[in-house]
Amino acid sequence: MQVPAPFEYQRVSSVGEAVGLLDSLGDTARLVAGGHSLIPMMKLRLANFEYLIDINELHGELGYVVTEPGRMRIGAMTRHRELLESAELAAAFPVFGDAESVIADPAVRNRGTLGGSLCQADPSEDLSAVCTTLDASCVIRGREGERVVSMEDFHRGPYETAVGDAEMLTEVRFPIRPNGSSAFEKVERRAGDWAVVSAGAAVWLDGDGAVADARVGLAAVGPNTAGIPGIGEELRGKAPTEELFARAGDLAAEACDPVTDRRGSAEYKRHLAKELTVRALRRSVARIGASGAGTPGAVQGTGGEGA
Repeated sequence: MQVPAPFEYQRVSSVGEAVGLLDSLGDTARLVAGGHSLIPMMKLRLANFEYLIDINELHGELGYVVTEPGRMRIGAMTRHRELLESAELAAAFPVFGDAESVIADPAVRNRGTLGGSLCQADPSEDLSAVCTTLDASCVIRGREGERVVSMEDFHRGPYETAVGDAEMLTEVRFPIRPNGSSAFEKVERRAGDWAVVSAGAAVWLDGDGAVADARVGLAAVGPNTAGIPGIGEELRGKAPTEELFARAGDLAAEACDPVTDRRGSAEYKRHLAKELTVRALRRSVARIGASGAGTPGAVQGTGGEGA
Protein backbone atom coordinates (compact mmCIF):
# COMPACT_ATOMS: atom_id res chain seq x y z
CA MET A 1 0.00 0.00 0.00
CA GLN A 2 1.39 3.38 -1.03
CA VAL A 3 1.31 6.09 1.63
CA PRO A 4 2.65 9.65 1.72
CA ALA A 5 5.78 10.59 3.64
CA PRO A 6 4.96 11.81 7.19
CA PHE A 7 3.54 15.32 7.41
CA GLU A 8 1.98 17.67 9.95
CA TYR A 9 -1.65 18.70 9.52
CA GLN A 10 -3.03 22.19 10.16
CA ARG A 11 -6.61 23.42 9.73
CA VAL A 12 -7.36 27.12 9.23
CA SER A 13 -10.55 29.17 9.40
CA SER A 14 -9.60 32.36 7.51
CA VAL A 15 -7.55 33.50 4.54
CA GLY A 16 -5.40 35.60 6.84
CA GLU A 17 -4.60 32.57 9.00
CA ALA A 18 -3.73 30.50 5.93
CA VAL A 19 -1.42 33.19 4.54
CA GLY A 20 0.23 33.60 7.95
CA LEU A 21 0.99 29.90 8.18
CA LEU A 22 2.35 29.83 4.64
CA ASP A 23 4.53 32.81 5.47
CA SER A 24 5.99 31.09 8.52
CA LEU A 25 6.39 27.61 7.01
CA GLY A 26 7.65 28.59 3.54
CA ASP A 27 8.00 25.94 0.85
CA THR A 28 7.63 23.11 3.37
CA ALA A 29 3.84 23.64 3.37
CA ARG A 30 1.05 23.17 0.84
CA LEU A 31 -2.62 24.12 0.95
CA VAL A 32 -5.12 21.30 0.47
CA ALA A 33 -8.83 21.55 -0.32
CA GLY A 34 -10.29 18.59 -2.25
CA GLY A 35 -6.89 16.90 -2.39
CA HIS A 36 -7.84 14.67 -5.32
CA SER A 37 -4.66 15.51 -7.25
CA LEU A 38 -2.25 16.38 -4.43
CA ILE A 39 -2.77 13.33 -2.19
CA PRO A 40 -2.23 10.75 -4.98
CA MET A 41 0.98 12.57 -5.95
CA MET A 42 2.12 12.45 -2.32
CA LYS A 43 1.32 8.75 -2.11
CA LEU A 44 3.52 8.17 -5.13
CA ARG A 45 6.21 10.37 -3.51
CA LEU A 46 6.06 12.69 -6.54
CA ALA A 47 5.35 15.53 -4.11
CA ASN A 48 6.45 15.77 -0.48
CA PHE A 49 5.53 18.45 2.06
CA GLU A 50 6.18 18.64 5.78
CA TYR A 51 2.90 20.45 6.40
CA LEU A 52 -0.55 20.29 4.82
CA ILE A 53 -2.84 23.24 5.55
CA ASP A 54 -6.51 22.28 5.26
CA ILE A 55 -8.53 25.23 3.90
CA ASN A 56 -11.95 23.58 3.59
CA GLU A 57 -13.40 25.89 6.24
CA LEU A 58 -12.69 28.79 3.86
CA HIS A 59 -15.54 27.72 1.59
CA GLY A 60 -17.81 30.25 3.29
CA GLU A 61 -15.30 33.00 2.54
CA LEU A 62 -14.12 31.91 -0.89
CA GLY A 63 -16.97 29.83 -2.30
CA TYR A 64 -19.07 32.13 -4.49
CA VAL A 65 -20.13 33.12 -8.00
CA VAL A 66 -20.84 36.85 -8.23
CA THR A 67 -21.92 38.78 -11.32
CA GLU A 68 -21.03 42.47 -11.49
CA PRO A 69 -21.23 45.03 -14.32
CA GLY A 70 -18.76 43.85 -16.93
CA ARG A 71 -17.35 40.88 -15.05
CA MET A 72 -17.95 37.73 -13.04
CA ARG A 73 -15.98 36.79 -9.92
CA ILE A 74 -15.60 33.21 -8.72
CA GLY A 75 -14.05 32.34 -5.38
CA ALA A 76 -11.18 29.87 -5.41
CA MET A 77 -13.00 27.50 -3.02
CA THR A 78 -16.05 27.19 -5.27
CA ARG A 79 -16.55 23.48 -5.85
CA HIS A 80 -16.92 21.79 -9.23
CA ARG A 81 -20.50 20.82 -8.43
CA GLU A 82 -21.38 24.44 -7.70
CA LEU A 83 -19.84 25.56 -10.98
CA LEU A 84 -21.82 22.89 -12.82
CA GLU A 85 -25.11 23.89 -11.16
CA SER A 86 -24.71 27.68 -11.33
CA ALA A 87 -27.44 29.31 -13.44
CA GLU A 88 -25.36 32.50 -13.65
CA LEU A 89 -22.43 30.62 -15.15
CA ALA A 90 -24.65 28.67 -17.53
CA ALA A 91 -26.07 31.90 -18.91
CA ALA A 92 -22.81 33.84 -19.19
CA PHE A 93 -20.28 31.08 -19.91
CA PRO A 94 -21.81 27.74 -20.96
CA VAL A 95 -18.26 26.46 -21.52
CA PHE A 96 -18.12 25.85 -17.75
CA GLY A 97 -21.05 23.44 -17.81
CA ASP A 98 -19.59 21.62 -20.80
CA ALA A 99 -16.28 21.12 -19.01
CA GLU A 100 -17.61 20.35 -15.55
CA SER A 101 -19.90 17.63 -16.88
CA VAL A 102 -16.85 15.64 -18.07
CA ILE A 103 -14.48 16.33 -15.16
CA ALA A 104 -13.81 13.20 -13.13
CA ASP A 105 -16.87 11.85 -11.27
CA PRO A 106 -19.49 13.10 -8.78
CA ALA A 107 -17.29 12.32 -5.76
CA VAL A 108 -14.50 14.52 -7.11
CA ARG A 109 -16.89 17.24 -8.25
CA ASN A 110 -18.44 17.40 -4.78
CA ARG A 111 -15.09 18.16 -3.11
CA GLY A 112 -12.69 19.51 -5.72
CA THR A 113 -12.41 23.27 -6.19
CA LEU A 114 -11.69 25.77 -8.94
CA GLY A 115 -8.60 27.04 -7.12
CA GLY A 116 -7.27 23.56 -6.49
CA SER A 117 -7.60 22.67 -10.16
CA LEU A 118 -5.80 25.80 -11.35
CA CYS A 119 -3.05 25.61 -8.73
CA GLN A 120 -2.29 21.98 -9.52
CA ALA A 121 -1.25 23.24 -12.97
CA ASP A 122 -1.56 19.86 -14.61
CA PRO A 123 -1.09 20.30 -18.39
CA SER A 124 -4.18 18.13 -18.98
CA GLU A 125 -6.47 20.02 -16.57
CA ASP A 126 -9.74 21.12 -18.15
CA LEU A 127 -10.67 24.21 -16.12
CA SER A 128 -7.34 25.82 -16.92
CA ALA A 129 -8.26 25.60 -20.60
CA VAL A 130 -11.67 27.11 -19.81
CA CYS A 131 -10.16 30.01 -17.87
CA THR A 132 -7.61 30.65 -20.60
CA THR A 133 -10.39 30.67 -23.19
CA LEU A 134 -12.36 33.24 -21.19
CA ASP A 135 -9.36 35.55 -20.68
CA ALA A 136 -9.53 35.15 -16.91
CA SER A 137 -7.43 36.95 -14.32
CA CYS A 138 -6.26 35.36 -11.07
CA VAL A 139 -6.27 37.18 -7.72
CA ILE A 140 -3.38 36.13 -5.48
CA ARG A 141 -3.25 37.20 -1.83
CA GLY A 142 -0.19 37.41 0.40
CA ARG A 143 1.04 39.31 3.44
CA GLU A 144 1.41 42.51 1.41
CA GLY A 145 -2.09 42.37 -0.04
CA GLU A 146 -3.49 41.29 -3.39
CA ARG A 147 -2.04 41.16 -6.86
CA VAL A 148 -3.73 40.17 -10.12
CA VAL A 149 -2.13 38.14 -12.91
CA SER A 150 -3.54 37.05 -16.24
CA MET A 151 -4.34 33.40 -16.80
CA GLU A 152 -1.65 33.35 -19.47
CA ASP A 153 0.93 34.29 -16.82
CA PHE A 154 -0.52 32.22 -13.97
CA HIS A 155 0.91 28.91 -15.18
CA ARG A 156 4.69 29.01 -15.47
CA GLY A 157 5.33 25.38 -16.28
CA PRO A 158 3.98 21.90 -15.52
CA TYR A 159 2.76 21.93 -11.89
CA GLU A 160 4.18 25.42 -11.39
CA THR A 161 2.21 28.65 -10.94
CA ALA A 162 2.78 32.31 -10.19
CA VAL A 163 1.60 31.76 -6.60
CA GLY A 164 4.52 32.29 -4.20
CA ASP A 165 5.33 30.26 -1.09
CA ALA A 166 3.51 32.72 1.19
CA GLU A 167 0.56 33.38 -1.12
CA MET A 168 -2.71 31.76 -2.12
CA LEU A 169 -5.14 32.05 -5.01
CA THR A 170 -8.38 33.58 -3.71
CA GLU A 171 -10.45 34.52 -6.77
CA VAL A 172 -10.72 34.22 -10.53
CA ARG A 173 -12.25 37.06 -12.56
CA PHE A 174 -13.86 36.86 -15.99
CA PRO A 175 -14.73 39.78 -18.28
CA ILE A 176 -18.32 39.69 -19.54
CA ARG A 177 -18.78 40.91 -23.10
CA PRO A 178 -22.05 41.18 -25.03
CA ASN A 179 -23.21 39.06 -27.94
CA GLY A 180 -20.99 36.06 -27.29
CA SER A 181 -21.00 32.47 -26.16
CA SER A 182 -18.61 29.60 -25.53
CA ALA A 183 -18.22 25.83 -25.68
CA PHE A 184 -15.88 23.04 -24.61
CA GLU A 185 -14.93 19.79 -26.32
CA LYS A 186 -12.93 16.89 -24.89
CA VAL A 187 -11.66 13.50 -25.97
CA GLU A 188 -10.86 11.10 -23.14
CA ARG A 189 -10.05 7.41 -23.05
CA ARG A 190 -12.81 6.69 -20.53
CA ALA A 191 -15.39 8.73 -18.65
CA GLY A 192 -13.84 11.03 -16.07
CA ASP A 193 -10.29 10.52 -17.30
CA TRP A 194 -7.71 13.20 -17.97
CA ALA A 195 -8.06 14.62 -21.46
CA VAL A 196 -6.29 13.16 -24.44
CA VAL A 197 -6.96 16.66 -25.80
CA SER A 198 -9.53 19.25 -24.77
CA ALA A 199 -10.42 22.60 -26.31
CA GLY A 200 -12.44 25.58 -25.19
CA ALA A 201 -13.65 28.33 -27.49
CA ALA A 202 -15.37 31.67 -27.02
CA VAL A 203 -16.80 33.80 -29.83
CA TRP A 204 -18.35 37.27 -29.90
CA LEU A 205 -20.27 38.60 -32.91
CA ASP A 206 -20.81 42.18 -34.05
CA GLY A 207 -24.13 43.67 -35.09
CA ASP A 208 -23.76 42.36 -38.64
CA GLY A 209 -23.12 38.77 -37.53
CA ALA A 210 -19.39 38.84 -38.24
CA VAL A 211 -16.87 37.72 -35.67
CA ALA A 212 -15.92 40.60 -33.37
CA ASP A 213 -13.43 38.46 -31.44
CA ALA A 214 -12.63 34.85 -30.63
CA ARG A 215 -10.40 32.87 -28.26
CA VAL A 216 -9.36 29.23 -28.03
CA GLY A 217 -7.66 27.40 -25.16
CA LEU A 218 -6.18 23.90 -25.37
CA ALA A 219 -5.18 21.37 -22.72
CA ALA A 220 -3.01 18.23 -22.87
CA VAL A 221 -1.01 19.35 -25.93
CA GLY A 222 1.97 21.04 -24.30
CA PRO A 223 3.67 21.83 -20.99
CA ASN A 224 0.81 24.19 -20.03
CA THR A 225 -2.73 24.90 -21.05
CA ALA A 226 -2.43 27.68 -23.57
CA GLY A 227 -4.35 30.18 -25.61
CA ILE A 228 -3.79 29.90 -29.33
CA PRO A 229 -2.14 33.01 -30.75
CA GLY A 230 -3.62 34.43 -33.91
CA ILE A 231 -7.12 33.00 -33.52
CA GLY A 232 -8.73 36.38 -32.86
CA GLU A 233 -6.84 38.06 -35.67
CA GLU A 234 -7.73 35.29 -38.10
CA LEU A 235 -11.47 35.32 -37.36
CA ARG A 236 -12.11 38.98 -36.57
CA GLY A 237 -14.34 40.83 -39.04
CA LYS A 238 -15.26 37.70 -41.00
CA ALA A 239 -18.46 35.70 -41.32
CA PRO A 240 -18.41 32.56 -39.10
CA THR A 241 -18.17 29.90 -41.79
CA GLU A 242 -16.97 26.32 -41.74
CA GLU A 243 -13.99 27.39 -43.83
CA LEU A 244 -13.06 29.99 -41.21
CA PHE A 245 -13.38 27.45 -38.40
CA ALA A 246 -11.15 25.06 -40.32
CA ARG A 247 -8.49 27.75 -40.62
CA ALA A 248 -8.67 28.32 -36.87
CA GLY A 249 -8.31 24.57 -36.38
CA ASP A 250 -5.17 24.61 -38.50
CA LEU A 251 -3.73 27.38 -36.32
CA ALA A 252 -4.47 25.35 -33.20
CA ALA A 253 -2.78 22.26 -34.61
CA GLU A 254 0.26 24.29 -35.65
CA ALA A 255 0.59 26.03 -32.28
CA CYS A 256 0.34 23.01 -30.00
CA ASP A 257 3.29 20.89 -28.92
CA PRO A 258 1.99 17.43 -27.90
CA VAL A 259 4.09 14.40 -27.00
CA THR A 260 3.53 10.77 -27.84
CA ASP A 261 2.45 8.82 -24.77
CA ARG A 262 -0.01 6.10 -23.75
CA ARG A 263 -2.92 8.39 -24.59
CA GLY A 264 -1.90 8.73 -28.23
CA SER A 265 0.69 9.86 -30.72
CA ALA A 266 1.67 13.49 -31.19
CA GLU A 267 0.19 13.38 -34.69
CA TYR A 268 -3.13 12.09 -33.38
CA LYS A 269 -3.25 14.82 -30.71
CA ARG A 270 -2.60 17.53 -33.29
CA HIS A 271 -5.48 16.14 -35.32
CA LEU A 272 -7.69 16.29 -32.22
CA ALA A 273 -6.58 19.85 -31.46
CA LYS A 274 -7.76 20.89 -34.90
CA GLU A 275 -11.04 18.99 -34.83
CA LEU A 276 -12.01 19.98 -31.28
CA THR A 277 -11.22 23.63 -32.00
CA VAL A 278 -13.56 23.54 -35.00
CA ARG A 279 -16.32 21.87 -32.98
CA ALA A 280 -16.00 24.27 -30.05
CA LEU A 281 -16.09 27.33 -32.31
CA ARG A 282 -19.09 25.96 -34.20
CA ARG A 283 -21.04 25.29 -31.00
CA SER A 284 -20.16 28.71 -29.59
CA VAL A 285 -21.55 30.50 -32.63
CA ALA A 286 -24.64 28.27 -32.74
CA ARG A 287 -25.35 29.13 -29.12
CA ILE A 288 -25.28 32.85 -29.88
CA GLY A 289 -27.95 32.32 -32.50
CA ALA A 290 -29.99 30.08 -30.19
CA SER A 291 -29.95 32.74 -27.46
CA GLY A 292 -31.38 35.34 -29.81
CA ALA A 293 -28.19 37.40 -29.93
CA GLY A 294 -26.24 38.02 -33.10
CA THR A 295 -27.45 36.64 -36.39
CA PRO A 296 -29.76 33.60 -36.20
CA GLY A 297 -28.41 30.59 -38.04
CA ALA A 298 -24.98 32.15 -37.71
CA VAL A 299 -22.85 29.30 -39.03
CA GLN A 300 -22.50 29.68 -42.77
CA GLY A 301 -20.87 27.50 -45.39
CA THR A 302 -20.95 23.82 -46.08
CA GLY A 303 -20.28 20.61 -44.26
CA GLY A 304 -19.55 19.99 -40.65
CA GLU A 305 -21.26 18.52 -37.67
CA GLY A 306 -24.30 20.22 -36.25
CA ALA A 307 -24.23 21.77 -32.79
